[in-house]
Order: sequence, then C-alpha cells, then structure tokens
Amino acid sequence: MKVLFVHDGPIRRDDANHYYGIAHNNDLFNRYKVIAENIEALIRVKRINESEIQNFSELTLENFTVKEVPDVNSPTGILKNKIKANQVMQSAIRETDYVIVRLHSMIGLQALKYVKKYNKPYLIELVGCPWDAYWNHSATGKLVAPYMYKKVKKEVWNSQYTLYVTNEFLQNRYPTKGHSINCSNVIVEEVDGSVLSERISKIKNNDGNKTMIGTTASVAVKYKGQQYIIEALGKLKEKGINNFEYQLVGDGNQDYLREVAKSNKVEDKVKFLGPKTHDEVLQWLDSIDLYAQPSKQEGLPRAVIEAMSRGLPSIGANTAGIPELLEKEYIFNRKMNIEEIANLLLSFNETNLIEQAKRNFKVAEDYYYHKIEGRRSTFFKKFAQSEE
Repeated sequence: MKVLFVHDGPIRRDDANHYYGIAHNNDLFNRYKVIAENIEALIRVKRINESEIQNFSELTLENFTVKEVPDVNSPTGILKNKIKANQVMQSAIRETDYVIVRLHSMIGLQALKYVKKYNKPYLIELVGCPWDAYWNHSATGKLVAPYMYKKVKKEVWNSQYTLYVTNEFLQNRYPTKGHSINCSNVIVEEVDGSVLSERISKIKNNDGNKTMIGTTASVAVKYKGQQYIIEALGKLKEKGINNFEYQLVGDGNQDYLREVAKSNKVEDKVKFLGPKTHDEVLQWLDSIDLYAQPSKQEGLPRAVIEAMSRGLPSIGANTAGIPELLEKEYIFNRKMNIEEIANLLLSFNETNLIEQAKRNFKVAEDYYYHKIEGRRSTFFKKFAQSEE
C-alpha cells in the first residue's frame, strides 16, 4: 500500500539524486507510515549545491520516493509547465492508495481534481491561511487572495478528514463538515528542565548592554515581517537606545531587508545568519534573549513553539495561531505599528523575562512529540481504516 503526500515544497536534490529538506524531513514523512508502508512525495524539487547541503537534512527514510512536479506557482510556471505538471500529478495519484493533501498549496489544489477523478481516499492538512498568505504577498497576491480563499474553503468544507494545525483560528475561517482534529505539525522533542534553569540564569546574568532578538524564517518573503522589527530598532535608535541586536536565521535573498536596515540606519544591528540545521537552530535559540514572530501569515508557527520550548521569552503579531501561543501582553497588532513594537521591546525586565521563560517552557510541553504524535496517529488510523 502507498500513501502520497502532496505539497508545493520545495525539497532539494543533489547531483547524486539524494533528497534534502528542512521542514520536509524524515520525521515528517515517517508519521504517514501508520497509513501505508510506502510513502511518496508529490512535490517541487530544486537543485542543491554541495556548499548548501550542511544546512539541510537528508531524506533517508526506507520505502520513500519522490515524484518531482514542475513549478506551477507563478504565471510563467503555469504557462510553461501546466501540461507536464498535470501529467505527473495524474500518474502519481492514479498509482497510489491514499492521498495526504497539504494546503494551502497550488499543487495540492490542482491534485484534488485528480484525487476525485480516480476516487482516491484523501485527507487534508490545513497548515496555513491562503487569504493571509496571498493578501500580504504582493499586489498580484491581493488579486489572487479571494479566489484562493473561496477555493480552499470549499475543499476543506467537503473533505471527509481534515487536520488543522491551530486550535481555533483555521477551524473558524475554514470549517469542515467532515471529521477533524486540531494537531500541530510541530515536532518538539521533550526538553530537560536544565534548559529552563540555564535560561533563567542567562536572564539574571544579562547586564543589559545587549539584548539579542531573533527570528527564524525565510528572509525573502515580506509577509514574514522581519522588516517591522528592523524598523522598530530604527525607532529606538532615534531615541538613543542602541542595545538591541536583531539576528535573522533563514534562507533567501537578503537585499530587501538589508535595504530596510540601511534606510533605518541600523545595518550594524541586523545580522543575517543564513539557514541552519535543526540542531543548530536550537543552539542559536539558547544564545539569544528574545524571540520575535512578526508574521502577517501563519498557521501555528513551529518557530515560536520551538523558541518557547527553550524557555525563550517571545513576542508576536496578532496573526493566525500566534495568539494561541503567547500571552496577550506580548502580542502586537498585525497592522504593525512600529511604535507599539518598539515599546513592547522596551517593556521587558528581569522579572517579566523570567515569568515568560517559565510560562513559555510550560506551554511548549503541550506540543511534545509523544503527546501530539499519539493523537495524530489515531486520527490517521481512523482515516485509513475507514477506507478499507
């Protein structure tokens, strides 16, 4: 038996035809083994240079294959690759037994047409809001957003099985008449209590001369919002406050954010660290003082939960599932009032930093692997057994 995972991706492939991913990793694909022994990913693939491999995890799962889909995520890609992409999708779906469609994704929405054509049992994983993603992407995105919102809403409503990564937000915006579960797609391994003890010690020993803020997200996508934290640093500099440094982990073109830093005269306060492996990210989280998630589009952000699991005080925008994770005092308006963000950064002191470290560490326990994975596996088994 085979289960087909459908998503835009992308994952990476080297010259020896080995595949690599970051969020698309062995742990992700292994969870579908409760549905079928053989797993295939229907996904976009990009080439990876040898120098980049160290920043990704190799996909080494047994009985795992990849069906590469040409890019159809842009007008040019649609015109150039639509026929070939449809052929690949149709072939893969015809030959599988079950389908997992991760939305929102262009490949996922297109694949659903063939899923229904061949009457394949499918489950939708809704991991983000297409309205927020497209509306906050670009002028063209604003034109696409209403269509994508209605399309995804219709597909989720008609799905017999839907997994939501939020507790409430996505369920309220994209309800389903079928079976559903709220189950984060975040995988957080159980963390030893010494991590919290070391965090509290770090807070107590900080002399206040430097506060390191961090965000992990693509630096090439404007709706991730790093520019607003940079602007807040500029606002603070105008007031003579220069003790904040902003570190950005993530791949992508840095030109836009570098220009924002330059225009706000804080180039020396913004550090681009590039992509990191998961283990490197955890080490980096332990080195910073405050985590920020200024996104205008999210599902339930993995990065925030991982930061919380390290006892890291965090702030975030009032977007999607972020308010489900953080206390309201540390949420700023998604309209991104720069003065509000700057004041929030200034609001921290040793007392509330320690309070937030303890609180976040405790909340993150709800997302430990063994707690989440048991619920997810039960739901997947229910889906698979209903189609036998």
